[in-house]
Amino acid sequence: MRPLIAGNWKMHGLTAESAELAQALRKGVGALAPEMLVCPPATQIAAVAAILEHSGIAIGGQDCHAETQGAHTGEISAAMLRDVGASFVILGHSERQADQGETDELVAAKARAAVAAGLVAIICVGESGAERAAGQAEAVVERQLAGSLCEDFAGVIAYEPIWAIGTGETATPEIAQEAHRYLRGVMAGELGEGVAAAVPILYGGSVTPDNAAHLIVQLDLDGFLVGGASLDPQKFLAIIRSSG
Repeated sequence: MRPLIAGNWKMHGLTAESAELAQALRKGVGALAPEMLVCPPATQIAAVAAILEHSGIAIGGQDCHAETQGAHTGEISAAMLRDVGASFVILGHSERQADQGETDELVAAKARAAVAAGLVAIICVGESGAERAAGQAEAVVERQLAGSLCEDFAGVIAYEPIWAIGTGETATPEIAQEAHRYLRGVMAGELGEGVAAAVPILYGGSVTPDNAAHLIVQLDLDGFLVGGASLDPQKFLAIIRSSG
């Protein structure tokens, strides 16, 4: 499976900053082997998509609403993301669970909306440090994944242990592989072996150019969802080169 390296810019980037970052990525991408994706803030998707057109770098959103339209002030539908150039959307990120109280059921509804609009949904799962310490890591990610999957899902899963996001602490290759293997087994039970084998599972959590090469060689690890390092074009491109 061709690795997918996705950059989540989160709530970073005014117009000039986003343009500068997109132009640096376009200039540096060359003939890099992995599939690349960047997810700018919604206000920057159209401009970044225009800069990266025909570059081979895909564009994604960071969230979408479960409804196609309606009286939902401040929200963005999956069709709106598609309309301005997105082909992917991140759903269920732990920061949205913490800040907006998102549930697994809501993530599943959003995934259905994304699929209906022609977007590839990236569903995020991951346990907290306390949950891992209590021996609940597998139970937590199984509940999240089983509850978040929608019918006919054929998107992407991102395993992002909360204890490793933005902390500088990264899962060892062995921990990452075990989690990814377990998630693929859960998917096989929910969706069938064929679908489970074809769905990429990304790792996210303090990914750097130094640890990427050790992580990407794990059997069930199919790429990365990169946060902070994706805001530095040299670091992000170095991660991509390490993953080729």
